[in-house]
This record gives sequence, structure tokens and C-alpha cells, in this order.
Amino acid sequence: MNEAPKRGLLNHSENRLLAILAPEVLQALTPHFKIREYAQGTVLAVSGDPVIEVYFPYSGIVSLVVELKEGDMVEAAMVGRDGVVNAASALDGRVSLNKAIVQMSAFVAAVPVPIIVAIADQYRDFRSLLIRHEQVLLAQSQQSGACNASHMVEARLSRWLLRTRDLAQSDDLPITQEFLGQMLGVQRTSISIVAGALQKAGLIRYRRGHIKILDVDGLKDAACECYETVRAHYDQMLTAYST
Repeated sequence: MNEAPKRGLLNHSENRLLAILAPEVLQALTPHFKIREYAQGTVLAVSGDPVIEVYFPYSGIVSLVVELKEGDMVEAAMVGRDGVVNAASALDGRVSLNKAIVQMSAFVAAVPVPIIVAIADQYRDFRSLLIRHEQVLLAQSQQSGACNASHMVEARLSRWLLRTRDLAQSDDLPITQEFLGQMLGVQRTSISIVAGALQKAGLIRYRRGHIKILDVDGLKDAACECYETVRAHYDQMLTAYST
């Protein structure tokens, strides 16, 4: 983890939640921002542990995963520049329900939990936005569970790549097959076969530890409806608050 050299290094509007906050709410929050860069693989929260900080990503992606006793883990949801990590801590017992891992190196604004609690108590609209975000995050987790149970690996991988592309704002994704297998809950060999098929179809180009999306429309055709469903949930949340 690296502290950013200057608080003004990043524009707060790069996080879509911060961008729609009322000026007085943002003004109350910003003095408490600690701008940091977290490397890929950094653990921001552990299931069952007290939450100390809330994170507003400016860039990068954080995966919320469920760990199993066998040592496996499956992604329940991903959070990026359209969301916030650990927001539920301001609304409940302040204990993490998921393990949060930085999937793609990220700049974030970290805010201590007591500050989030105090501002949420002071500004009803801010509290409502946090509640709505957690509802959308729950919907994403439910959609992910249904997707993993019902859809073919090719459709799931296509959906995952599209969502990652949206949050990363890039067609170039530094991702390994092993990580993809963990996130989708399938064997690495299955990912290799499916990624090979997508590459043969001209939708992606894959080399060790790196995927480049070549055909977004084709990937959307290959994906299940879960991609558009999750995207619509976030768009509705942000639009409803800002109008």
C-alpha cells in the first residue's frame, strides 16, 4: 500500500458515487480522505473481522469473495469506481461479511468508519445512498450465484470480462487463468479451454497473465443476461440519487 503524495492527485468525480453526492456531503467527507494505492492481491477486509475503513475506488477493482473450508474461494461481487467497499459497516455491526481482495491495482479514498457513521447520521440522503448501494451489491451477489449455478462457463467468463472492462475502463486486463478460475469457481483447465475458444472466435487475445478484449459486441453476444442486469442495477442506483 502506498500513500498518494497529494490529496488532490485524483479527481473525486472519478468515483461515480462521490460524483453524485451533494456538495455539503462531499465537503464533510473530503478532509478525512486518505488517498492510497493498493497493489493487486492486497486484502482490504477479512470475513468476520472488524472493519476499520471504508474505501471509495477511483480506479482498479476489488473482488468480494466467499472462502470455503477446502481453501477455495468464489467471487460474490466486484466493486470499482461505481461503488464503495465496506459501506455496510456504517449501517450495522461493523464486521466484514466478505473477504475483499484487490483484483486490479487501485487508487482509493479511505475513510475511517466513525467518520462514515457520523456523516451518514447527519445527512439522510447519504445514508440512503449507502443503503441503496448495499442493496445493489446484494443483488449482484445473488445474480452471480444464479449465474454460476445456471450458465455455461463461456457465458460466465464473457460476463465477467465485460464487467471488469467497465470498471477498469480498459480493454487490457492483467488477469491470470488461475485467478479467473478462482473467481468463477471452475478448474483452471476449463478456463483455458473457454479462453481458447473466445480467442479463436476473435473476441479476445490471451497470453500468460494478460487478456485483451478485441470485440466488445461479440463478447456481449457470448455473455449471459447477468452482465446487463448488474449494469442496469448500478445505473439505476446512480441515476435515482442524482435526480
